[in-house]
Amino acid sequence: MLPATARTAALAHNELSAYAATLGKVNAVPLGMPSVSMRSAQGTPALPARPDEHALIDRFGRIATDLRVSVTDRCNLRCAYCMPAEGLDWLPGADLLTGAELSRLIAVAVRDLGVTEIRFTGGEPLLRKDIIDIIESAAALGPRPRMSLTTNGLRLPELAGRLKAAGLDRVNVSLDTLREDRFLAITRRNRLDKVLDGMAAAAAAGLTPVKVNAVLMRGVNDDEAVPLLQYCLDRGYELRFIEQMPLDPQHAWDRERMVTATEILDMLGTAFELTPHPSPRGGAPAERWVVDGGRGSVGVIASVTQPFCAACDRTRLTADGQIRSCLFARTETDLRGPLRDGASDEEIAALWRTAMWGKAAGHGIDDAGFAQPDRPMSAIGG
Repeated sequence: MLPATARTAALAHNELSAYAATLGKVNAVPLGMPSVSMRSAQGTPALPARPDEHALIDRFGRIATDLRVSVTDRCNLRCAYCMPAEGLDWLPGADLLTGAELSRLIAVAVRDLGVTEIRFTGGEPLLRKDIIDIIESAAALGPRPRMSLTTNGLRLPELAGRLKAAGLDRVNVSLDTLREDRFLAITRRNRLDKVLDGMAAAAAAGLTPVKVNAVLMRGVNDDEAVPLLQYCLDRGYELRFIEQMPLDPQHAWDRERMVTATEILDMLGTAFELTPHPSPRGGAPAERWVVDGGRGSVGVIASVTQPFCAACDRTRLTADGQIRSCLFARTETDLRGPLRDGASDEEIAALWRTAMWGKAAGHGIDDAGFAQPDRPMSAIGG
């Protein structure tokens, strides 16, 4: 008899195949499922019974092994595409998970649910005073998960060494421009030198490979694709361009202003020779390219124009203890309440499994009825 995950994939085959006709370009799907386009949860039929399996499987056969943990919604920058100049109403302190609560939920994910990789996010995760303790606790788990952290880099000069000693493996640093005037315009803070110093400190501390996340915006910084890649190649960083997604609190995202993956690759092609990376992509969001025969690599995350939902392996925990099955989910599952009401680890794990079983086929950005999540990116976690 087939294992539960394979049976789930087989049962989902017909429904997934129905999506295929609407797909542009897709990635390979684990468990032998077809590559498909995705639609939103609206109109999705009643869920089939979940097989008895400990892993975070969904009804389409995907298995979530990558946990994104938002540890705070606060940030010390005010990036125009992320939040207004005056900031946002932060989550009340009492609503935030404590360090002990975060560590317990992470332990449940790793020990009981098969999570093998953890990404700490925010907001700006390095603003959390107990972030070192949280990382140390996760590093002590067995089997030890791979751990990374997404940051704006401002606190890396002082914390990189301590993060490495605590058990963090690497960092992703957000950097959209190399020009001081543009950095000020985009982030509303004059801190470019601190970010660049933070990247260097991370590399020196061994938090490698240092990955750099860049969002190109039409008419703002869309002439910096080549300079950004050259800067990263010269320093051994791995650059990832990300299509701008509809996650701003102003709900002002405009597809016409988004610089697409195809445009980015065309710009890079004017200065570099790009060949497809030989390593399997798996569930990774970035499509990777080898630069000039081996000088380095560059990735492009085409979340909007080339969705990779079919291979998604992520589950998300917000800073206030909510499980999100998708970055663009309109619903959440509360773990904080049961946790504080005395739920056992087994009960928490069961809630988590149920939440992921109901994961939608895809984010639905291309659906006529698509609506942005109520939470902005800073409150969801990247």
